[in-house]
Amino acid sequence: MLPDLTLVLGGAASGKSTFAERLVRDTGAPAVYLATAQAFDDEMRAKIARHRAARAPGWQTLEAPHDIAGPLAGVTGDRVVLLDCATMWLSNRLLAEEDPDTSRAAFLDALAGCPAPVVVVSNEVGLSVVPDNALARRFRDAQGRLNQALAARAGLVINMAAGLPQVLKGALP
Repeated sequence: MLPDLTLVLGGAASGKSTFAERLVRDTGAPAVYLATAQAFDDEMRAKIARHRAARAPGWQTLEAPHDIAGPLAGVTGDRVVLLDCATMWLSNRLLAEEDPDTSRAAFLDALAGCPAPVVVVSNEVGLSVVPDNALARRFRDAQGRLNQALAARAGLVINMAAGLPQVLKGALP
């Protein structure tokens, strides 16, 4: 079984979501997909459609681009939740001009209050060049702090690179 919180990190197109979906599916428990992306353009609509098509039948999908507390509070302990992804959620919060520290605290409280194990997918955004504008730097720093807080609380932390999992903390089930 998975710990209460699992964090799957990695860069763009590193295999994070596919690996996280497999972790959840392999538990055999009913799966809940907490979706944080918003489709503002055709490319994102296509990406969301690909993600939906790749999931096994029977997943319950809950849309949560801003509020994860409500959906997580409604999940029963016999399920496993995949939250994909913390990066999109944080981006949504920053674009809504929310304070990232307040948002992070609410995010962590919502995870702690969920009675089911949660697997969180998140991007590692700090391995690239320093962004050239204030908003991008603010986002990069806020994402780094969110990832650190998630990793500190998680019983299992996995970094994905080129589709390969690297366990940073804990042990794979």
